[in-house]
Amino acid sequence: MSFLIDPPWLYATGHEIGRRFDAPADKALAATTMTVFWGVSIPLYLNRRWTRPVWKACRASSGRDWMLNSGVFYFDSMKPGLRTHATAAVLFAFYPVALALGLRHGRRRR
Repeated sequence: MSFLIDPPWLYATGHEIGRRFDAPADKALAATTMTVFWGVSIPLYLNRRWTRPVWKACRASSGRDWMLNSGVFYFDSMKPGLRTHATAAVLFAFYPVALALGLRHGRRRR
């Protein structure tokens, strides 16, 4: 997963949940989705050891490299500054927004 891929993926997941499920199932599925995304993405950004298979499979040099660069960009993932960490926090905070927008759109399609 990465900051480039996750928001559209969350939107699409939310859209499908909203289109296919009614409350309270849609809320439970959305909460589970956020738990999984944050549960993997934040440890990737923090370079937790257990995430190694994920970022290795993505041909990244670390979890943070995968989150920041995704093989597309070239941000310094080894020594990120305060601005990089602040930007990452804002992006992580946007994850539920992307999911909620997808849910709302999916519910309209029902």
